[in-house]
Amino acid sequence: MTTPAAGEGAPLPRFLCDTAALAAQDDAPAGALWKLAEAGRQLDANVVRLPPAARVAPHTEPDLDVLLLVLGGEGTLLGADEPVPLRAGGLAWLPHGAARGVEAGARGLTYLTAHRRRPGLRIRSAAEAERLGPAPRAPEGPSGAS
Repeated sequence: MTTPAAGEGAPLPRFLCDTAALAAQDDAPAGALWKLAEAGRQLDANVVRLPPAARVAPHTEPDLDVLLLVLGGEGTLLGADEPVPLRAGGLAWLPHGAARGVEAGARGLTYLTAHRRRPGLRIRSAAEAERLGPAPRAPEGPSGAS
């Protein structure tokens, strides 16, 4: 039996996207502008655009810590404590089990999230589901569109 040479058949580092260009799109649609989709990855990452005054309602993520990097615009991080202002360059840690939500400011908000790849679906007891709160909802636009 032979051992493959180092790097043989392994994924190679590569350029994925220009986040500055994505953040500069003032007329970008709401939602995910980019998603990490490479086969065999251990991470999930997204660039998300919220239009002015849109929000991701506070919710609790039971399984995953998330890093949120603000790429453009401004907004507010919502959680159990006081609201935290967000602006370009700001980096937030959203620990698993903690309530979190995001609200875009007057210029909208574009941010990158990164976390380990989501585990498979699992069934929770009714008591655990009630304790964790409602599932995350799609961003709400100023006109009620999602």
